[in-house]
Parts: sequence; C-alpha cells; structure tokens
Amino acid sequence: MKSPIVVVLTLSLALAGCSGVRESRLNPFNWFGRSQQAEAVTLAPEGGYGASAIDRRVLVEQVTSLEIRRTPEGAIISAAGVPPTQGWWDAELVAENGGEPVGGTLTYRFVVAEPVPGTAVASRVLTPVSREVTAGAFLSNIALGDVRRVVVTGALNSRTISR
Repeated sequence: MKSPIVVVLTLSLALAGCSGVRESRLNPFNWFGRSQQAEAVTLAPEGGYGASAIDRRVLVEQVTSLEIRRTPEGAIISAAGVPPTQGWWDAELVAENGGEPVGGTLTYRFVVAEPVPGTAVASRVLTPVSREVTAGAFLSNIALGDVRRVVVTGALNSRTISR
C-alpha cells in the first residue's frame, strides 16, 4: 500500500508536466493562433469577380472571423462573413494558386451568390449576425506541411491566421 504522500507527489509532478505540453508546439491546438484583421488583398482576375460564365459569385463584403480546427486527417478552415443584405447564399472558400501555398501563405477568396432579385429577403438589412454566412475548406496533413499562414479575402478586408 502506497503512502498518501507518495501518491500526492506523483500526481503533482504528473500534472506539472502537462502545462509544458499544453503550451508547446507538440499540441495540435497550438499550431495556428487567433485570426487577425488584415488589409484587403486584391486578387481579382481581369473583368473582376463575377465576370466568368462559370462562377458569378462575388466576394463577401466583410470577413468577420477565421478559424482552423485540427482533425486527425488535417485541418478544417472555417470563415464567417457578412454580406450587405439578407439572402446571400452558396458561400465557398475558393483557393488561389490552385490551392498551393506561395511563400508559406495559402490564400482563399470568400465568395457568395447574390440573393434572388425581387424577393423580399434580398432588400432586408437586419443585424450583422442575422446576415452572417459561413464557409469552410478541408486541408490534408500533407497539404498543411508547407503552410505557415492562411489568408481569407473579402471585398473590404482580409483575415489572416498564422502558425
């Protein structure tokens, strides 16, 4: 039978070691920090966004949040944005440069489809929370290997998150 003092000392040492792992780079929850506000980066193709017959979506007005959540297979990039009115839909994070990082930076455009014209919801401007749309993208562990920073671009701003 172990004495209570030995048990208490063992537990104290074990728990003290946990704080080091919690703060270290070994913890996958620390791989990316919090997102930060950044200036809008213009990556518009000639003719502007929406000029393509294939994709007529436009940049969301403002990107309000950006998160990266680790999974065993990689990471999920999640961004929220606020369009000018209600009814915007078909939100997507579209990878720039074929999804390849440039200088360790992976850039996405946050695009949304306009509301159907003539609908009552298309003209409503309610609270920003009620207009918020969310989009996400998945990156495998292999694709994450060279990524040090992720940027999501909207029409008026960008958000960035770094390792």
